[in-house]
Amino acid sequence: MKLEGLRVVDLSYFLPGPYLTLTLADHGAEVIKIEAPGEGDPGRSIGLADGETTVFFRTLNRGKKSVVLDLKSPLGQKALHALCRTADVFVESFRPGVMQRLNADYATLAALNPRLVYCSISAFGQAGPYRERPAHDLAVEALAGSVGLTLGEDGAPAIPGLAAADMLASLQGLSAVLMALFRRESSGRGDYIDMAMHDAALGGLPNSLGPVFAERRAPVAKHERSTGGAAFYHLYQTRDGRHIALGGQETKFVRTLLGALGRLDLAPLAERGPGPHQQPLIQYLAQVFRERSQADWIEWFRGRDVCFAPVNDLREAVDDPQARARGMILLDDAGREHLGPVIKFRDEPPAPHLAAPRLGEHTAAVLAGLGLASEQ
Repeated sequence: MKLEGLRVVDLSYFLPGPYLTLTLADHGAEVIKIEAPGEGDPGRSIGLADGETTVFFRTLNRGKKSVVLDLKSPLGQKALHALCRTADVFVESFRPGVMQRLNADYATLAALNPRLVYCSISAFGQAGPYRERPAHDLAVEALAGSVGLTLGEDGAPAIPGLAAADMLASLQGLSAVLMALFRRESSGRGDYIDMAMHDAALGGLPNSLGPVFAERRAPVAKHERSTGGAAFYHLYQTRDGRHIALGGQETKFVRTLLGALGRLDLAPLAERGPGPHQQPLIQYLAQVFRERSQADWIEWFRGRDVCFAPVNDLREAVDDPQARARGMILLDDAGREHLGPVIKFRDEPPAPHLAAPRLGEHTAAVLAGLGLASEQ
């Protein structure tokens, strides 16, 4: 696998950091998860459990080693320092200032290991007026403007189903870690990565910035091309109360569908671009799609060259034949479901280990490898 021989020390909790290090682990890296005495990662108690751990925890932490250290004690800090001398990557997700108090900031660890790539993931980064604010995904997305673009039929903002700030920060952090490792091959030195969820959320909105940059105004979500102002990028209710999505505005898709419905006269409304002028077309399609059930429309669209999809619930999504064919749902020996790796190489495919570590399961072995006694 691509990352065999890479040692990662993971001091991150919840979602962004653990997903980053999960990706490294799936591709062969040794990920050593440092947890506090007592409850460990709070993710161990978030949500439903279907075994020894919650689904939330095992989905993000499979294949990692769990080492319990009291980083408020000198002995715990000594053990962490010894571990970081042997590490390639260090990931943490605490508020700015916490790592300094734990004697585990970049300056301290880089002095011990100049080749260390150190990634800090926080809500607002290490600088700026909000650096010390507590925040999780929803508050970050709200400040970054994405919640203000996610409006229901009543025009009120809705809670996004995808934790976009968390996931974007995780994936941007992964990219940054890999860039730094690549650069280390020539420079011989690691680097420090300041990854802010707020930066990542704002940076993930380039497709919505047209009116913001060109006209210095906020988008009107219901009139914009990807948030409700285009008939062919829209959600429609079906006769049985379910929904379908049209997700492609190119002329060929517009004309294919309207031609099949016998209403090519409406195509110019879509071809003029998004905006209020598309309302008659949206209303027409809304009326048409209410005439059949979702299942009927799935069959009707089969073989037609139109960007169409049923709006699945999450159970339907993981059962979808495309997800299964791509190996996105895996089963462990106990029959529990896991998300499969997203990154797939031809020559060195991922080989995820589907077991999640028990709290402190690897403490003795890892510390013994460093010449330390875990009893300390």
